[in-house]
Amino acid sequence: MNPFFLCKTFCALRFSISLLTFCVLLLVSPGAFAQKPPQILHNPTSGDAVPKLLLLRIVQAEDERRWDKDLRDLFRARNANVRSRAALAAGRIGNEAAVADLVELLRHDDEGDVRVMAAFALGEIELPLGADALLAAFNENGELLRARALEALGKIAAALPKEREAHGKELSAAILAELTHVAHARGAPGRLTMLLGITAILRAKQANAGPLLAEFLDLPDPRIRADAANALSRLKLKDGNEQLRKLLISDPDPIVRANAARVLGATEDKTSFGQLLDRAVNDKELRVRVSAIRALTTLKDVRAVDSLLRRGVVLAENDLSRHGSDSGETLEIATALGRILQGSQNPRALEWLHSTRNGFGHTVLEVDVALVRISPDKYIDELGSGTTGKQKVQTAVLVNWRAASSLAQGLGEIATLAAASKDAKLPTIRAEELLRAMLDYRNSGLTINTLVAVHSEYAIPDVLRAFAAFKPNDLAQVLRNHLKESDVIIRGTAADLLGELPPDETNSRALIDALPVAFADKELNDAALSILDALAKQKTPKANEAIKTALEANDHLIRRRAVALLKANGVGDFSARIGTVQTRNTAKDYERAISRIGKQVRAVVTTSRGSFTIEFLPEDAPLTVDNFVQLAKRNYFNGFTVHRVVPNFVIQDGDPRGDGNGGPGYQIRCEINEVPYERGAVGMALSGKDTGGSQWFVTHSPQPHLDGGYTVFGNVISGMDVVDNIVRGEVIRSIAVTERKIPANRKQ
Repeated sequence: MNPFFLCKTFCALRFSISLLTFCVLLLVSPGAFAQKPPQILHNPTSGDAVPKLLLLRIVQAEDERRWDKDLRDLFRARNANVRSRAALAAGRIGNEAAVADLVELLRHDDEGDVRVMAAFALGEIELPLGADALLAAFNENGELLRARALEALGKIAAALPKEREAHGKELSAAILAELTHVAHARGAPGRLTMLLGITAILRAKQANAGPLLAEFLDLPDPRIRADAANALSRLKLKDGNEQLRKLLISDPDPIVRANAARVLGATEDKTSFGQLLDRAVNDKELRVRVSAIRALTTLKDVRAVDSLLRRGVVLAENDLSRHGSDSGETLEIATALGRILQGSQNPRALEWLHSTRNGFGHTVLEVDVALVRISPDKYIDELGSGTTGKQKVQTAVLVNWRAASSLAQGLGEIATLAAASKDAKLPTIRAEELLRAMLDYRNSGLTINTLVAVHSEYAIPDVLRAFAAFKPNDLAQVLRNHLKESDVIIRGTAADLLGELPPDETNSRALIDALPVAFADKELNDAALSILDALAKQKTPKANEAIKTALEANDHLIRRRAVALLKANGVGDFSARIGTVQTRNTAKDYERAISRIGKQVRAVVTTSRGSFTIEFLPEDAPLTVDNFVQLAKRNYFNGFTVHRVVPNFVIQDGDPRGDGNGGPGYQIRCEINEVPYERGAVGMALSGKDTGGSQWFVTHSPQPHLDGGYTVFGNVISGMDVVDNIVRGEVIRSIAVTERKIPANRKQ
């Protein structure tokens, strides 16, 4: 990220806002600046909207990740909405110093909504310091408070390090006990408590939760049944399998059927083979079919092959470039065949896979991997031997990086097979030679006549990872050489792979030398973060001293990573050096962002598959919405390729590189909120906290495990059929944003 320096005009403007905020704060909370600890109010409080000047101040503090006395004093404001909004800000900022104040709000505030938000915020900070207060909230009245306390404890338990495993088990047991009590109490259990409790159990990895989760499968609410199945699947618990076999066939809700298939596959329930095969080829819902196909993949029962191939042939009769849902289903079948028929040399499957690969233009890794699994020798033979083979793979890198990436991952699968089977007959030497040739594509002497920038370097990270899987003798030297590349993702990948090798003085020196170059990267910080991680694994004084230099970096994420690594290595606690974010936003940006609150803000996204409409949530995520709107208004997304599609999960776009590694040249802060990831939710893609930029995704189905971890900033309100049909390679043609006031008679 480029450091952003405030101009004199903004400094004056910020001073004016601060002065006005001070005055408003005196009116809202007369004792806000008294030199005494916060005292929670026990008198009636107002429910007025948060004054604009205070909201500006809060949003700016969130953006700068700044927890200070000004924000802390808002915990004593007479306006309950101010206290609640300040609590949310404290959770988003994530400073440990805010925990004690949030605990006081949770225990003593006289407004239920404020206490609920304090519980949510404690979950966002993810520190066990707030656990006792959250546990005590189980004894309080009010379903919403208990539900958010459960949710928060699940996040805290999930974040505990291994050395605190015993504490994690205690919290996990408490979560299970509370949800059991709620489920068995007289009267209908609260829906939100059930849903958030199920997700809390999932996050806490409670292995004894199977019997209770199985009970939820009988409840009339389909969302509870679906979430219970989701948890059983991710925890790989078999307790509900008998009931799930019935739900797979008969439940009217497609998400329940799909999640039932996931559980049966995750637990390798062989008795459900017939039901899974039936749903894989006959269910009317794509989400159910793909989940059933994935489940069959884990069972590896060859009886599924004929039916899957017949279905695949029917799908292949369509133009794969034009039929979206058919394409996604086809790739799922390819993956399943590769797993089920591993090493079988099955000619029918190979013929169908070759035809499918041609239909996709040789750019889908699922087909390459499946071809290798079924017949690695034939895969290598088709590439050719000697100079012919090397030139073929080098041409792929030079002409089409996506095809080269798929090819590299196919070759890398040979190393995976060799490691698993110890089969000396596998063509590992030839595969390694071809990958080495791909890395040396610049010296191939080949001349490619093209007017299009093909970005050959985008394929190299996947080539490096595949090459490393063979563990060649000169791997460290090859990786050190790639630490000197110009492409930041290549350097980051090389650093990641060096970090996986045993500590070595030569590698450590190369990483130390590469670090200043990475600090100077203008748009992406991936290389710097990866080099820091690799240096931390060296466990030497020199490496730790190099990590300390990151404490001076302009990038907040780099400083934060350095502090975490130094603490983990026992070097010391440098938390005070994290500081605040040098945000690129100005007072004008904050004004514009919050001005949308109360307005209807929508975007029509036109793709090569059709159009869908997003309605944004400016109150829940004002800066995230503003970031998207500003990018869209300057046509930033136009022409981008949808680089990631996982059927029954998400579609993802917004990467200028198209390989999943790009962004706008800066990062934005997360604005985690209470909005759940339902079907059609629009979220900000991340590689860690506060790493969002321009990549965004839309969910095909509810994804409760994403709640409270990724910013929800909109929902698709029309065109979900288009979203369902989008596959990798679709193109965003335009995004048109509209903003208008909501008529007074329509406001709630």
